[in-house]
Amino acid sequence: MKEQPIIEIKDVSFEYPALEEGEKNIRALDHVNLEVRKGEFVGVIGHNGSGKSTLSKLLNAIILPTEGDVLVKGLNTKDEKSTWDIRQAAGMVFQNPDNQLVASIVEEDVAFGPENLGVIPSEIRKRVDNSLETVGMSKFKRKEPHNLSGGQKQRIAIAGILAMEPECIIFDEPTAMLDPNGRKEVMRTIKKLNEENEMTVLHITHYMDELVDADRIIVLDKGRIIMEGTPREIFSQVDKLKEIGLDVPQMTAVAHDLRQDGFDIPASLLEVDEMVNAICQLKSRT
Repeated sequence: MKEQPIIEIKDVSFEYPALEEGEKNIRALDHVNLEVRKGEFVGVIGHNGSGKSTLSKLLNAIILPTEGDVLVKGLNTKDEKSTWDIRQAAGMVFQNPDNQLVASIVEEDVAFGPENLGVIPSEIRKRVDNSLETVGMSKFKRKEPHNLSGGQKQRIAIAGILAMEPECIIFDEPTAMLDPNGRKEVMRTIKKLNEENEMTVLHITHYMDELVDADRIIVLDKGRIIMEGTPREIFSQVDKLKEIGLDVPQMTAVAHDLRQDGFDIPASLLEVDEMVNAICQLKSRT
């Protein structure tokens, strides 16, 4: 029997109320269909206003679809009785970690979620220690969150979600407010969760290099899914992505420019070592 997807988005549309009386409502998502399977790493990209953040809020029942249904582990977000179970199953990490930190000490912050779930103290202690170890922040457990770097704060926010033992984590542009080092810290953590802990990850970002290791990429434009495929399939379509205002990973962009200059370089390159190999092969043929 085929395993049920952990997330099912069925013919979903969402409209925000009109800004002024007499105007039409603003349609942010337009008949979107998507499934995410357990253990997948799915990236979501799109320019500002494409519907990315609206999609993330629908998955966590922060907002409800105007049309269609969103199911998390088979639970419909429209069913108010299921809201708590949905939010426990699908944790959410936002752009600004300061908005998710609620305590004055790191370990107390990580314990906040399981405490609200009614988990017994001995189990909370175990979850806090395990979660902090998973994100590489154990030595900071007695520190004050406001004294940490942006990347460290975001890892603490992730630990707080992990302590509630979700099956899926939705990352809504979690590196948008971080410097390059902070982004690297958080991306290492996200990849570890997916690869080593087999955590289902839905990663919404505008940094294309963060998605070279994704299983699938979804491209949103004007509230609709216009492209879907592996990173190589999606990013090799440089011109199409540029038409809708999106970039590609740095090495893919370099490969595209070289091809336009007449060099026989594969269009689907994603990483530096692939570029080095391609150039070495090119030199060996000349």
